[in-house]
Amino acid sequence: MTHQDDPAAELRHEAYRSLLGAWALDACPRREAAELAQHLALCPDCAEEATRLRNAAGRLSPDEPLDPAGSLRQQVLDWCLARRPPQLPVPDWAAPYATETAKLDALLRDLGPEEWQEVAELPWYGGVQRWRPAEVLGHLTAVDGYLAPGLGLPDPVPGTATTAAVRVPAQHGPTSRAPVQGSPAAGVLERTTRLLAVQTGLDPGTVRAQWRRQGHALVRSAALRPQGGATVDFGFARLPLRDAFVDRAFECWVHGDDIARAVDYPYPPPLPRHLRLMVDLAVRMLPLALAATRPPVAGPGRVLRLVIEGPAAGEWLIPLDGFATGGPQVAELVLDGLEFCNLVAAHRDPDRIPAGQYGDRAAIRDVLRAAPLLSRP
Repeated sequence: MTHQDDPAAELRHEAYRSLLGAWALDACPRREAAELAQHLALCPDCAEEATRLRNAAGRLSPDEPLDPAGSLRQQVLDWCLARRPPQLPVPDWAAPYATETAKLDALLRDLGPEEWQEVAELPWYGGVQRWRPAEVLGHLTAVDGYLAPGLGLPDPVPGTATTAAVRVPAQHGPTSRAPVQGSPAAGVLERTTRLLAVQTGLDPGTVRAQWRRQGHALVRSAALRPQGGATVDFGFARLPLRDAFVDRAFECWVHGDDIARAVDYPYPPPLPRHLRLMVDLAVRMLPLALAATRPPVAGPGRVLRLVIEGPAAGEWLIPLDGFATGGPQVAELVLDGLEFCNLVAAHRDPDRIPAGQYGDRAAIRDVLRAAPLLSRP
């Protein structure tokens, strides 16, 4: 007897058939799903349709996460700029700063009131700074302000004069909490303290807006100086404008990651081409740190070959005896690019960082221990 011969059976059949869509999406109540399973075992037509619907639902609901890939934003921007070039292109050397500030701003946009009260730990060679996210932004604003005078922009820190001392401290112990007077960190922290005092009582959104406005102004001004030849006096060193922007991108990434850890937020590393600029700048500054730990050597100096692996892959020769080169290569050190940058930021223990070491172990140890000297709060 067919369904047509039994009106009641036909009604039950249509009722079960109407549930097939919900069943395919696992949206049926448990009791109805159990009854439908019994019906499907006895009705080949409904079983065939149920299989088709379940397969279609599987194709429409892939297991991949709904969050877009980290590279999607850059892909969209590249596509848009290919169709309509920017009126004022951002120089390649300012692009890492523009990208890292935008990435940090995206994190900040997602913070709730309670997350703005979390305390982020910012390790550096002098110890650990503990600041809330708005205080980290105040710090970034203060140090970014070193770039402002050379670009014709106002310094955000009132009544602060920079100190032109081109040196790296030789003895600045990792357990210290107070910066050595006259050291690079002293000037940086003084600027930060002054600006945080001015920002006392401001809500986090206002502090974020001030930081973001200054970042936009710096990038616009950099676009008007594509050669990047001006000099920025950070107090600890004088850097060409193009290097200063890479330095600021590096710190923005590091401290953005510090905030992300405090609020348990996923935070991607820099783009490979930006990371390589950061590695290159740190490598070029390493002789400053090494020179501060030993007397200069006359004549050809020894060199160490640094091999960086990963997205920022490359090779560099680092002078070991002051700034002299031309001597023998005595060692080779192999590091991942991200690990190297975290070492320079004093976020890794130089005695425990995973590294390939070949040749003069004392020379390698000197380089690993000198790298965190470049860090500052």
